[in-house]
Amino acid sequence: MYQYTEFDRQFVKARASQYRDQLTRWQSGQLAEDDFRPLRLQNGWYVQRYAPMLRVAVPYGELSSAQVRVLAKIAREYDQPNAALFNDAQAAQDKLGPVNLKSGLSVASKLTAGYAHFTTRQNIQYNWIPLDKSADVMDLLASVNMHGIQTSGNCIRNITSDERAGIAVDEIADPRPFGEILRQWSTLHPEFAFLPRKFKIAISGAKEDRAATAWHDVGLHLVRNAEGELGFKVLVGGGMGRTPIIASVIREFLPWHQIMNYIEAIVRVYNRYGRRDNMYKARIKILVKAEGQKYIDDVEAEYLQIMEHDGGPHTITQAELDRVTASFVPPTLQCDRKSADAKIANILRAAAEDDIEFGRWLKQNVAPHQNPDLRAVTLSFKRLGQAPGDATADQLDVAADLADRFSAGEVRVTHDQNLLLPWVRCDELPELWRAARKSGFARPNIRLLTDMIACPGGDFCSLANARSIPIAEAITERYQDMDELHDLGEIDLHISGCINSCGHHHSGHIGILGVDKDGKEWYQVTLGGSDGSTLSGAPVPGKVVGPSFSAAEVPEVIEAVLDTYRRERAAGETFIATLRRVGIDPFKLAANSARFAATPATAAVAAA
Repeated sequence: MYQYTEFDRQFVKARASQYRDQLTRWQSGQLAEDDFRPLRLQNGWYVQRYAPMLRVAVPYGELSSAQVRVLAKIAREYDQPNAALFNDAQAAQDKLGPVNLKSGLSVASKLTAGYAHFTTRQNIQYNWIPLDKSADVMDLLASVNMHGIQTSGNCIRNITSDERAGIAVDEIADPRPFGEILRQWSTLHPEFAFLPRKFKIAISGAKEDRAATAWHDVGLHLVRNAEGELGFKVLVGGGMGRTPIIASVIREFLPWHQIMNYIEAIVRVYNRYGRRDNMYKARIKILVKAEGQKYIDDVEAEYLQIMEHDGGPHTITQAELDRVTASFVPPTLQCDRKSADAKIANILRAAAEDDIEFGRWLKQNVAPHQNPDLRAVTLSFKRLGQAPGDATADQLDVAADLADRFSAGEVRVTHDQNLLLPWVRCDELPELWRAARKSGFARPNIRLLTDMIACPGGDFCSLANARSIPIAEAITERYQDMDELHDLGEIDLHISGCINSCGHHHSGHIGILGVDKDGKEWYQVTLGGSDGSTLSGAPVPGKVVGPSFSAAEVPEVIEAVLDTYRRERAAGETFIATLRRVGIDPFKLAANSARFAATPATAAVAAA
């Protein structure tokens, strides 16, 4: 992973010191609330439903074990509300009531503290840190080269990438050095500190898009042209929210060394013409959709101006790329392939139960590696009793220990809210499996139904219209049988608590969106979405199946949809393939048939 320079370290520490001064002046009344608010937001400090929320930047998803241990320390010692605040928050959530399931069971909000949450954009969030301790937390983060800079505000946010960057077998070129160069360039860039709205960039260096690039303001794909030269395919104007839009390709090939000059042109045109008068129309996707070819022409004209008049000031030299690339030296690891094969064969023979469980883990949680002696292994953070992507302080410490023992001290946050060990020796897979299973991280459900994406929703977020976590829990509770999960195969299920789409429901094969109707929680269901991966196909937003459903109906709707898949599928066919072959109508009919008998009043609300 990237090795910070002395300049990098001092920069982060100086920023933490600056924030402490701002906090102190606000606490003493020298800095007004309206003046302090943008300053704390620029460092990742929000104020949510019940308490402050901190978002920590994890550039392109990479973390060292030392950083994970500091994240654990923050969870254990700082993500701790006082008893009165926590009890009041739980009482408020209790008033929303449980989600009563057809089985007779129910799930309800069970607020927890002392944990970190992995987001879909490879960041870390905390929900209970008091603002009066926020400067101490920033100092702790700075001690391991971490921060919350530009994780909020109308600026260029954390640059994300494929969690297998630098190790994927289908990789054209490693995107991490470019991600790091873009990170350094965009951090505190004065021209782009106050854009019309937030701005997100994702970069992929592989043939398969595992970074959902088409759903970003800017998506970058490393490609080679007919002459074998390296460059970028550039997409602009993707995004979810109220208006889900797939990004448009505005350059099929841009030489790699011009990427910063070109992004500068993209953002300058957006900064000039973006809708600052309406926050709902302020994202670049609205500008690109409205202007079409004119926007592309304006970007090309601005790029020409930057190159010819300004002299291309942000052209990346080969020396600079080499300098940054040198900070991504892979660990030196060797693997005894014969020993690995023997160990795996022995454990498969050990017992019938282990045979099935270990075999499934190898299939779902273990991915091939550029180095044939190594593997990339996903630790599942999707289990009953915890929200998707949540990790307690103890679990973070265990993950750090596993990284030290099996992955050269490195982990990566995935787009699907899990952790990945990128440097696992193949002969250590059995030992890792045993250790991960003991810790609860070896559930072989990666890419299956219960490996769902979900935002914190109405349990924590002040913007949410409905809760996500109890719905995720209800579905997870229903699908605990691993035989059934593996029979259903790979399915993307995504849940968002509001139209802001932090749970990426638009891109789910099955999407669930929380909506507020007459002060009650209801849920819209979509089918057929795609993030652009090989499994899902070309990126596309899912289609709504009909009027919204009550919380209690949602698990029944999911079951009805999956029963339809079982009935309609061909041999070996995935859910998304069946849906596209058969069409949405049978699934839509099944979903709406799962509604409970309703009174006229509730029927009117559902139809609204």
